[in-house]
Amino acid sequence: MPTRSKRSILLVILLVLLLSQIPFAYRRYKLRRLNAAIQQLNTERAPAAHSGFVDYKGVVHVHSSLGGHSAGTLAEIISAAQANQFFFFNNTATTEKDFDTASLTLKGMHGGVLFINGNEVSAENGDRLLALPEGVSIVAYPAEFKNWDKSGLNGVEVYNVFTNARRANPVVAFFDVLWSQRAYPELIFAFYLQRPDEGLKKWDHALTQARLTAIGGNDAHANIGVSLKDSSGKTLLGIQLDPYETSFRLVRLHLLLEQNRSLDATSVLNAIRAGHCFIGFDFLGDSSGFAFEAGENKIQGDEISLHKDTRLRVRTPIPSRIVVFKDGAVFLDENGVSAKEFAVTERGVYRVEVYLPQLGEMVAQKPWIISNPIYVR
Repeated sequence: MPTRSKRSILLVILLVLLLSQIPFAYRRYKLRRLNAAIQQLNTERAPAAHSGFVDYKGVVHVHSSLGGHSAGTLAEIISAAQANQFFFFNNTATTEKDFDTASLTLKGMHGGVLFINGNEVSAENGDRLLALPEGVSIVAYPAEFKNWDKSGLNGVEVYNVFTNARRANPVVAFFDVLWSQRAYPELIFAFYLQRPDEGLKKWDHALTQARLTAIGGNDAHANIGVSLKDSSGKTLLGIQLDPYETSFRLVRLHLLLEQNRSLDATSVLNAIRAGHCFIGFDFLGDSSGFAFEAGENKIQGDEISLHKDTRLRVRTPIPSRIVVFKDGAVFLDENGVSAKEFAVTERGVYRVEVYLPQLGEMVAQKPWIISNPIYVR
C-alpha cells in the first residue's frame, strides 16, 4: 500500500477517534458546571439543628478481599474511611464455608473510625441479607427478595450503588472516568444515579405490614479497573473505576443519636433498628442537618398517635424540593423551601424525599435525601 494511502487511513482513524471524544469533553464541561452549582449551594448552607440529637455519618455494605470477590484490603478501607471523615462504618464480608469472615473483618475503633462487622448471607431461594451484630437483619437487593414474611427483619437496603452502577454502559463509563476522574471523581456518578423506584416500591409495600428501616448500601468492592502490577503486588500502571475513597462519597447513612448517647456498636445498631437515620447522596452536597420531626422529641423512625392537632416538620440545610409520601403515595410536593410544617389528619406511614432542582437538569429528578418514616397510628 502506498505511503500516502497509509497516511490517509491513519488520519481518518485519528479524526474518528477525536470526534468520538467530543461527547465526553462536553460531559466533563457539564460536570464542571454541576460542581460550580454545588459550591454555590454550599455558601447558602444553614444546617438545621436536631433538637437533642447528633448527626453521625457513615456507610453500610462494604466488601474486602475476605469476601472472595474484591481485591480491596482492610488497610485501604480504613484509609478511605478516614479520608471521608466517617464516624461509623459497616464492613460486610461474604460468607465462606471454611471460615467465619465476619469475625476476621474490621470491628471496633481503627484510625478514629468505629467499624461494625457483619456478613452478606444468601438463603437457598436466593434471598440475601446483611446480617449485623446483635441480631440486626437487613434485606439486601429488595427487587430480588422473595420471603418478605420472614421474621426478624429490621430494614431494607432500598438503594445499592453497585446495582445502580450495573445499569451504566461500561464503555461510556470508562471514557467518563478517563476524562473526569482526576477533577470530579465522585460527580461522574451524577450521570448514572437513578431513583431506586423498585426498591422504594417494595419498601413502601412492606411498611404496610411492619416497621422496616431504609438504608442506602454502598456495596463497595474496589474491583473494577485495569492495572499492571509487579511480583510484589505493587501497581505500576492502571486505572481504578471504583476506589473506596470515591465510593464512600456517593451515598451515606446519617445516624441520629441522642446527645447524651456515646457512639459505639450498640448505639449505632439501635439507631438503625429504630429507624433514627436517613440516606444522603452526599456527593451532591452534605445532607447533614436534615430533620423530619413530630412533637417535642419525635424523629423519623418513631411512632406517634393521631390527634386533632398532629403536625409534622421537615427542615433541610438549603432550599430544596420537599416531597412527602403517605403510604407510598405523594402527599405533599413543594419546591424552594428549607422548612415545611404540615397538618396530618389521617393515620399512615409518612416519609420524605428531598431533591435539588437548582443544580440543573442532570440531577433535578434524582434524590438527594431519602428519610425514614414517622408512623402515625
